[in-house]
Amino acid sequence: PFVQCKPIQYEPVYTNPCQPSPCGPNSQCREVNKQAVCSCLPNYFGSPPACRPECTVNSDCPLNKACFNQKCVDPCPGTCGQNANCKVQNHNPICNCKPGYTGDPRVYCNKIPPRPPPQEDVPEPVNPCYPSPCGPYSQCRDIGGSPSCSCLPNYIGAPPNCRPECVQNNDCSNDKACINEKCQDPCPGSCGYNALCKVINHTPICTCPDGYTGDAFSGCYPKPPEPPPPPQEDIPEPINPCYPSPCGPYSQCRDINGSPSCSCLPSYIGAPPNCRPECIQNSECPYDKACINEKCADPCPGSCGYGAVCTVINHSPICTCPEGYIGDAFSSCYPKPPEPVQPVIQEDTCNCAPNAECRDGVCLCLPDYYGDGYVSCRPECVQNSDCPRNKACIKLKCKNPCVPGTCGEGAICDVVNHNVMCICPPGTTGSPFIQCKPILQEPVYTNPCQPSPCGPNSQCREVNKQAVCSCLPNYFGSPPACRPECTVNTDCPLDKACVNQKCVDPCPGSCGQNANCRVINHNAVCNCKPGFTGEPRIRCSKIPPRKFILCVPMFRP
Repeated sequence: PFVQCKPIQYEPVYTNPCQPSPCGPNSQCREVNKQAVCSCLPNYFGSPPACRPECTVNSDCPLNKACFNQKCVDPCPGTCGQNANCKVQNHNPICNCKPGYTGDPRVYCNKIPPRPPPQEDVPEPVNPCYPSPCGPYSQCRDIGGSPSCSCLPNYIGAPPNCRPECVQNNDCSNDKACINEKCQDPCPGSCGYNALCKVINHTPICTCPDGYTGDAFSGCYPKPPEPPPPPQEDIPEPINPCYPSPCGPYSQCRDINGSPSCSCLPSYIGAPPNCRPECIQNSECPYDKACINEKCADPCPGSCGYGAVCTVINHSPICTCPEGYIGDAFSSCYPKPPEPVQPVIQEDTCNCAPNAECRDGVCLCLPDYYGDGYVSCRPECVQNSDCPRNKACIKLKCKNPCVPGTCGEGAICDVVNHNVMCICPPGTTGSPFIQCKPILQEPVYTNPCQPSPCGPNSQCREVNKQAVCSCLPNYFGSPPACRPECTVNTDCPLDKACVNQKCVDPCPGSCGQNANCRVINHNAVCNCKPGFTGEPRIRCSKIPPRKFILCVPMFRP
């Protein structure tokens, strides 16, 4: 300072013009010559900040297309079963069995067996169910020579207008999702432990409640108490640009030079603030895929038995034994043994579906299989996604995987998206897979006088850890009704006035010099003493004596 002062050379601070992004949703930001250049994400239309997908609901597409993964596509591929035709009506795929076939067109259509040749002199029986008069998604029974129509299981309406409750999410209200062709709440089993779930536009949105943190899809745990900051003088508290997070759900925020940098959590797609899992339910995947662990994957691996052939129809794996093999396709298929030579007997006229048997001329599903014995029988489940999210597929049945011994002693067993999650309950610690022990905490001292239970105008003392109440000095009564001697004049005798919450003589100091005071109805009344006059509240002066003047008559001569 005694020679020369030079300015300090600071390196210029780099500022990313794309943090935070000025481009709006469904867009991407690139830095070009230190300027933010915005463009729409691939497969989005318009220009920032108004980038939009090709569609969000079916009504955004032509009548022969449906909105799938925000694209207008033909909903038919993979929707209908084998030997069925598909046509699109008002965005929805309608399946019908081909002529000469019958069954559930969404699963499998069986060929109608040829009629036996008529016998001589015997009239040919008329099958009232051929062709079926019942319409799609229905079944026909011959009852006394008349057709009896009914909807297939899990279909609603009445023939000939049988239909599933839903085909895709848009067929349900915004707070429901189409799960296994039924409008259901997608929240159960979607979120982690302690998380909150809210359905927005058919999708479950998981968030941690206030005071909790973590991945809402796995589990939320209480936020640890923040350590007290070291005492600093005249240093402003740093501002955390990630609190609250500007990045939206399913994202993470990092502080980069005081600016928030947003990115999607691992295994989530999109761009903040529109991060999302690849799928939540089957209807968000192509028809030959299923939503497994929030990813669109082939449901066939591990679904069928040894030697079986697996095909995916409408997200579900269909197991069949190949030609020349027999057995339970969900367990194992083995070569068909040569048929022994037997006497000719009347052929089975039941024409039952696979995994069904003919009993007294009626097709019934085998034990532990479900469906229509004439159309299709399948086990309760072949993979976890066939079960509710709080169950798992165990030996072809939807069961609770939280069996005794799954978690450690004292732990809570919960099922999240078909998977077992072991958690130590609040107030305990340890490994939830071994043992949870109570957290030993020192007893917290509690002052019985904080807050005071004694009421106004009282004081509280702690005696043997108990609150002892008493009125403050110069107050009367007993807690919690301690009161002053008076609050208004009428609380006092007529010759007293209420001054500072006490009944006192109002005269002292009220009247002036040479004045007398008396109390009338709580008020001090001042009068000058005899022989004095003036303002009695200020001063009374003595009345001066009168002067007498002698009058002398005057006479004129």
